[in-house]
Amino acid sequence: MSASMVAAVTPDDVRAAQSRIAGTVRRTPLLHAELATGRGPVPVVFKLEFTQIGGCFKPRGSVNAVIRARDQGRLPEAGVLVASGGNAAIGAAWAARLAGTGCTVVVPESAPAVKVAALRALGATVHLIGSRYQDAADAAAGMALESGALALHAYDRPDIVAGAGTIGLELVDDVDGPLTTVVCVGGGGLLGGMSATLRPGDRLVGAEPVGASCLHQAITAGGPVDVDLDSVAADSLGATRVGEICWASIAGRAVDSVVVPDAAIISARTMLWERFRIVVEHGTATAVAAVTTGVVAADDDSTLCVVLCGANTGLTGL
Repeated sequence: MSASMVAAVTPDDVRAAQSRIAGTVRRTPLLHAELATGRGPVPVVFKLEFTQIGGCFKPRGSVNAVIRARDQGRLPEAGVLVASGGNAAIGAAWAARLAGTGCTVVVPESAPAVKVAALRALGATVHLIGSRYQDAADAAAGMALESGALALHAYDRPDIVAGAGTIGLELVDDVDGPLTTVVCVGGGGLLGGMSATLRPGDRLVGAEPVGASCLHQAITAGGPVDVDLDSVAADSLGATRVGEICWASIAGRAVDSVVVPDAAIISARTMLWERFRIVVEHGTATAVAAVTTGVVAADDDSTLCVVLCGANTGLTGL
């Protein structure tokens, strides 16, 4: 499907998602802090989305999609099925549990053990297939056709993207004035959803590792392209192509793209632990690294916000 045939997620879509998931997911807190950068100390507001059920932002979109399907009579007896690097599967498993249905997930063989264990603890049926997210996605597509399960998507389904965007509505409510918000980008579901919540004066920045930069390369190419992956953060930011919905949603909106090296990501993750006793995934630390390296700075009249979107990881490297 070409990008021209894909509709952007709208503010109304995100507000509807917020109403639909209210009371089933957590409204996550903020932490006002200061980060050391090459330009000196910088005030920042962390959105502690890793405290969400499931340890990441993904349940917002999955719950939105599953509840909507249930309410419309479209939730089959076979339950839901999703391919994921891990976090989207955790979101789907939580959504299935809340809806009282089954969940089948397909993850790459490289998926972190902590995520696979979480999926099994949630009652999901787990299949480990292939070495990359795309391998798992290809297998899941065939399994969904065979079983009749509701096929979710890690980042490229309207309800998934709109649910992720509810983080932006909470930031608008909780932080006064214009915002410069930094989020990490895998397939772009979070970025696309949050772009629909931008107000005049707000800015959104998508941060990626140099070696897993499907958004940045799409911008250079003028449209989504397939990319190679070579990054410490590829387990969570492992999409090889930016989602069409994200691409359509950010068009014409105040969205920027930056990339950071793996060394800066590793340092940012360690810093979060040492200074704040916060443990996040390398993918999440990518957004922090965009600030500590100085590639992102807020305007004088804007508050710099960083979404800490996932913590399904071990203590390795800390």
